[in-house]
Amino acid sequence: MKIAHLIMAYKNPDQIERMIRAMDHPDFYFFVHLDLKINYKSFEHLSKIDRVIFIENRVLCNWGGFSFVKAIFSSLSEILNRHKDFDFFNLMSGQDYPIKPINDIHNFYLQNPGKCFISYDVDPQRNWWGHAEKRAQLYHFTDFSFKGRYFLQKMLNKYFPVRKFPLKMKLYGSSNSSWWTISAECAAYVTDFMKCNPKLNDFMKFTWGSDEFLLATIIMNSSFSDKTVNNNFRFITWVDGMANPRILTAVDFESIKSSPDFFARKFDTNVDTAILDKLDRLINS
Repeated sequence: MKIAHLIMAYKNPDQIERMIRAMDHPDFYFFVHLDLKINYKSFEHLSKIDRVIFIENRVLCNWGGFSFVKAIFSSLSEILNRHKDFDFFNLMSGQDYPIKPINDIHNFYLQNPGKCFISYDVDPQRNWWGHAEKRAQLYHFTDFSFKGRYFLQKMLNKYFPVRKFPLKMKLYGSSNSSWWTISAECAAYVTDFMKCNPKLNDFMKFTWGSDEFLLATIIMNSSFSDKTVNNNFRFITWVDGMANPRILTAVDFESIKSSPDFFARKFDTNVDTAILDKLDRLINS
């Protein structure tokens, strides 16, 4: 039961190394996608760790832009084409950390072959959906850099009709849908789906925060929906009005300890290292 952990990285290489070493297991492989705008040199030492492989086709990622999702799909395709023996793909950021013993995490996937684990809201009246609709309906020039792009964005949204999702699909997603674990069969399906739907790619170029709904939407409108569990097993704390989850510190340890989840985010060793020390003792006890 081999798991490919795809790590989307752009900072804190030493923190990423600590996460990888904390997750050491002979069946765990780590594929690092380093944002193209980041210098590879400070991350180079990670390649010397067993079962760590850098994604070759790097993508320049903009926060909130479709470029981040493109990087994920591109990385999945690269792994599927070059390494065909994985059972699961687990998407992580460089600011995640395990919160359960690694053997327990491995055994869970061993006992759930073929399943997918992604969180999504089932209530369309929740606040997330109100923002998500605008992400798809309005033009967003997040991934463009030409002069006057935001003025053009404003004019298009003022005078052009509301954009409509190009495929007849019910939208699924949530603020926690960005991070997930899916089967290898599902990974192959979603990457092929994007390749076979150029209109969807063209539409998504002008969305914002598409990582919170695109993959969940594709999966839940496919035959893989019957094998999907509405839980990504991530401990994440959101603060109302904030675009990013709260940085977890040592004061969060007891809540994390009592959580049934496998991973938590976000951590930042520039803010607090004590929480990672506590987690190391927890998962190795």
